[in-house]
Amino acid sequence: MIQKKIEDLLASLGVDDYSFGNLQGLLPEDYEDLVTGISFGIPLSKRVMEGISDFEPTHVYFHHYRTVNAFIDHVGLRLVMLLQKEGYDAIAVPASQSINLEGYDYAGLFQHRTAATRSGFGWIGKNGCLIHPKHGPRIRLGTVLTDAEFEYQPPLDESKCGSCQACVLKCPSMALVGNNWQLGMTRDQLVDAQVCSKHMATHYKHIGRGVVCGICLKVCPVGRKD
Repeated sequence: MIQKKIEDLLASLGVDDYSFGNLQGLLPEDYEDLVTGISFGIPLSKRVMEGISDFEPTHVYFHHYRTVNAFIDHVGLRLVMLLQKEGYDAIAVPASQSINLEGYDYAGLFQHRTAATRSGFGWIGKNGCLIHPKHGPRIRLGTVLTDAEFEYQPPLDESKCGSCQACVLKCPSMALVGNNWQLGMTRDQLVDAQVCSKHMATHYKHIGRGVVCGICLKVCPVGRKD
């Protein structure tokens, strides 16, 4: 059974957090036959995340961020290789890639967060990030799209953040709107992505060319033992 083989491969790679979701009707035309999303997550180092201050990220965090992304891409490739060997079609969504098709707006091949919420992996927080019940937003996501079918987990359609405003109050760029996520919301109803990006490029250029922050990830209380 392909699901067991996928689970065994993920276990051999040290990946414990994963789920399977039905993406039918949500995919772009080029991939609409790949109805299954395999979502998996790599938790970020607690020590590295605690090193982030209230004002800026660290060089260690930037390196950790890139290292985890590289590992996610490796895991995605291994999953695709297995699925193809078993006769299925599959494609791995890059861990971190922006595609500019319209000349002004950047987006990924397919949103990791959409695949994750459709598989019950977590919900979208007020910071626009996926909130995992165990790790909070301190987890990087991977996604593989495939035409193989699995036992799907039920999706999550709404936020569990409630009245918490921790990330909203700590965001140094004031880019977070403060709304609770619900299915169908657009990104700009949660986060002003341009304001966030401009703040990082302006203030953190000395750390990884200004492409990471992480403050809203650090302060989220979900998954924190303190």
